[in-house]
Amino acid sequence: MITFIPLPLPALRALVAGDLATAGAVAGHPLSEWILGERWLWEIRVRDIEANPAAEEWVARAAVADGQVVGAGGFHGPPDDEGRVEVGYGVDPAYRRRGYARAMLAELIRRAEGDPRVRLVRASIRPDNVASLATIAPFGFEQVGEQWDEVDGLEVIYERAV
Repeated sequence: MITFIPLPLPALRALVAGDLATAGAVAGHPLSEWILGERWLWEIRVRDIEANPAAEEWVARAAVADGQVVGAGGFHGPPDDEGRVEVGYGVDPAYRRRGYARAMLAELIRRAEGDPRVRLVRASIRPDNVASLATIAPFGFEQVGEQWDEVDGLEVIYERAV
C-alpha cells in the first residue's frame, strides 16, 4: 500500500537547496537521500507551481510504504482544458521490482478519478522502457500517439478514461 505525502512549495525549494531536513519537516515525514537526488525534477516542479499555483496540489508527492519513502509521484500539472492529467512516478532503485510503481499508478489513478474535472489520464513512455510499459499494462491505457520529448526522446502516448 502506498501513501502519498504532498511536497508543498517550501519543501520543494528546500530539496532544490539540498536541505533534506527542512524538506522533511515541511512535508511532515522524513524524506530520503533518493528524493534529494531528484533535484532536477524538483526544480521543474518549483517552476510549475510558481507559474501556476494551482499545480501545487497535483505535481509532487513522496510515496511512502511501510513508513519508508520508496519513490515519488504526481501529475505534470492540474487538469488541462480537456480534462487530461499526465502521470509521473519514479521508484527509488533500492525498492524496485516490489510492485511499488504499480501501486503508485493505482493511487494516482484513484486521485484523478476523485476529481470531477478529470476525464483522461495520460502516460508518456519511451518505447524501450519495458518496466514502465509493464506497469501501465493492467490499467486499460490505450496508445493514442507519439511525441518528442527534449529529455527522453521519442515517447509513446497512452491514455485511459476515468
